[in-house]
Amino acid sequence: MVHGTARSPRLLRRMNSAALLRFALDTEEFTAGEAMAASGLTRATVLGVCTDLVAAGWLEELADSREAGLTQRGRPARRYRLREQVGVLVGVDADEAVLRVEVCSLRGRRLAERTLELEGPTRDGPARRELVSRTVAEVLAEPAVGGAPSLLTVIGVPAPVDADGASPTDDPPFWAAMNPGFADTPGARVLVENDANLAVLAEHAHRQVAHMAALLTGERFGAGLVVDGRLLRGRRGGAGEMRMLELLVGSDPDAGTTDGLGALARRWALGALARDDGSSSLRSVDPEVLGIAEVLAAAADGDVLALGVLRRLGERLARLVAVIESLLDVEEIVLCGADVTGIGPVLDEARTVLEEQFSPPWPELTASTLGREVVLRGAVALALDRLREDPLALLDEG
Repeated sequence: MVHGTARSPRLLRRMNSAALLRFALDTEEFTAGEAMAASGLTRATVLGVCTDLVAAGWLEELADSREAGLTQRGRPARRYRLREQVGVLVGVDADEAVLRVEVCSLRGRRLAERTLELEGPTRDGPARRELVSRTVAEVLAEPAVGGAPSLLTVIGVPAPVDADGASPTDDPPFWAAMNPGFADTPGARVLVENDANLAVLAEHAHRQVAHMAALLTGERFGAGLVVDGRLLRGRRGGAGEMRMLELLVGSDPDAGTTDGLGALARRWALGALARDDGSSSLRSVDPEVLGIAEVLAAAADGDVLALGVLRRLGERLARLVAVIESLLDVEEIVLCGADVTGIGPVLDEARTVLEEQFSPPWPELTASTLGREVVLRGAVALALDRLREDPLALLDEG
């Protein structure tokens, strides 16, 4: 249904066109009658707008219902569908260590993708920007895309992002390197968003929880926050940054401040091995590959040192969960990222600490089922949301 009062015929026409395009995005093919029922518009208006959208290349008219063999009596119904070749959407997870790109149709169907494991530090801003642009162009050029132009590219970065798509350039320099002006990419419509925010958007769409947080963990912690069904951003896009962990952990040099569970597991395991001359099975693991998966596997086998690291991880997570719950009153906190596979024992330990050391209510603590692609899934979901909000804004650009 089209709501509101237009102040001019031109604005009314645009509102009607947007309403029919949104309907087309959610429907494989439709008749004028079906569009009338969905939009509340008259038959003459629907047919007029559809004619304009066909002329503009956004819809295509199909064989009418009689020619298609769908009806034999009465006036044949005119049938339409979205012309998907009008454009595609692009989602990007521009992590420090991994670059993931997906091109999808206007209905979210995956057309092409690419994942690059990045070697060594990737904190050269101009080189990072060029790499992302080149990779997106290469994926768009794949045969499955069919030469359709990108209407919107959503890029997730491990940095706060303000309303203009920019990240702070002063503190720390890491943020500016992770987002080296992606929003200003020439010749492209680009939306830049914090990776944890995209993770919580993906989880929110998946779980339909109105008050939740997504903790993106790996080498660092970051939080995406949804309260009352809305993403929290803050003045500079810094809502959910974990610098407050510096206050929680104090001056302990071994605390790891904003380190994520993966980095903490490695730090604490190596530290314990250096202080202990026992027979932990972790001693045989290459320090370069030692991480949370190895710690959890050893703990499952009863390794005393690994069990100690597991308890520390659970306590750190519990304290972080308690802070988020006390500030935002969320009902669920989801652990996201590559390091959450098999993380159940850490969640169990965190739940025990919450029950023993903190007062209820406690949020539900769960692990994401979206895996390594959670940020990418959020980028695609945001692109689809923006398209549905105002399809003409993107299609006019395309």
